[in-house]
Amino acid sequence: MKKLSIVLALAFIIVSNSFKPADEIKWMGFDEGYAMAKKKKKIMLIDVYTDWCGWCKRMDKDAYAKSEVAALVDKDFVAIKFNPELNASYTFEGKQYSGSALAGALSDNKLNSYPTTIFVQPKTKTKKMIVGYRNALQMTAELDAATKELALKK
Repeated sequence: MKKLSIVLALAFIIVSNSFKPADEIKWMGFDEGYAMAKKKKKIMLIDVYTDWCGWCKRMDKDAYAKSEVAALVDKDFVAIKFNPELNASYTFEGKQYSGSALAGALSDNKLNSYPTTIFVQPKTKTKKMIVGYRNALQMTAELDAATKELALKK
């Protein structure tokens, strides 16, 4: 009887969690996210931030932590957190980059403040960049615009 109770409890937990809406963005590192975006044919949403950026942290709370933003990101994008100040190596379009060099390549050398959100369609290599803080309502509008501008035509 005890085993049956445990099995039923586990089944309930699994079933109830499988119907939960996306309430949290699943962030990836750059290389993993780039490979996933190419595989799934989704737009890359690259949150370019730094550890010292107060507006970056506020945007995480005011926009990215909101369920309506998370649902849109999960549907149409691969979410990537990218700190160009880290001492790391990244691969993009067959080339190796440092963090600052990759930030330059992604922004056409126009990155000048944080937070910056860069949308990249890996197949067509088209990009859209928004600079500065966005709240949930503003980010929802930016996500809709990026989807319309960068989505692959089927």
